[in-house]
Amino acid sequence: MSRASRLAPLPAAGEQPPRAVLRTLTVPSRFCGPPDSANGGYVGGRLAGYLDGPATVTLRRPPPLATPMTVEAGAEGSVRIRHAGTFIAEAAPAQDRPALRVPDTVSMAEARAAEGHSRYFQRPEFPTCFVCGTRRGRGDGLRIFPGLVRGRPLWAAPWTPDASLAAGGPSVRPEIAWAALDCPSGIAAIEAHDISEDAAILLGQMTVNVASLPAVGHEYQVVAWSIRREGRKLIAGSALLVQGGEVLAVARTVWLTVQRPVPRMTVGAEAAS
Repeated sequence: MSRASRLAPLPAAGEQPPRAVLRTLTVPSRFCGPPDSANGGYVGGRLAGYLDGPATVTLRRPPPLATPMTVEAGAEGSVRIRHAGTFIAEAAPAQDRPALRVPDTVSMAEARAAEGHSRYFQRPEFPTCFVCGTRRGRGDGLRIFPGLVRGRPLWAAPWTPDASLAAGGPSVRPEIAWAALDCPSGIAAIEAHDISEDAAILLGQMTVNVASLPAVGHEYQVVAWSIRREGRKLIAGSALLVQGGEVLAVARTVWLTVQRPVPRMTVGAEAAS
């Protein structure tokens, strides 16, 4: 039995939702993306934790910080979160899980050389982001700063998880692995397609396959690459590697390009189509 099946199902069309809140999910302010909303990868990992195995998370609205969100079980093993009646995100078992492979690998020396060598970090849009924020100190943010690997269409950076990210053991919590896979893929998508500065991208969907979680205090490589562009949709991949190229986790992400200022819009339906 999956974890999702143990939650109460969503009401049928026309029915009133149950009054009792069975479960809530709250994202601490530490795990922000933009200053006023949660990092999408982190939220995806938290929501995927209600399922068994690889999951696809679709984001519909910016997830609020430090605010309880209601967790509901949906159809076919899916799980949703809502805030004040607004549908925020949904996780479902992955129908097409990403394979545990990457288009190319890099050495740790190459990852270190590429770190920060990205157009994004010349003027970062979200300098306080939990994952890629340049203003986040060591032991606070992940400080993953992917840059283009010389001579290859691959972005890479080193990453050493801090002890505060552990789940009572040697490994980081699953949602931390999801977060680490989020921003690098967005940076790769932006730069591979030379998205202009008058546009922005929003994470619409993320599918993650985790074989093994990173251990705190060990150095890893985070790599990312563009897969393709479909109109406003940018599809990218990212992975966590150990030295030697073994893949611990891999993600496939769908980003949507929007004109600035970035609207607080529903993006999931378009990302999933």
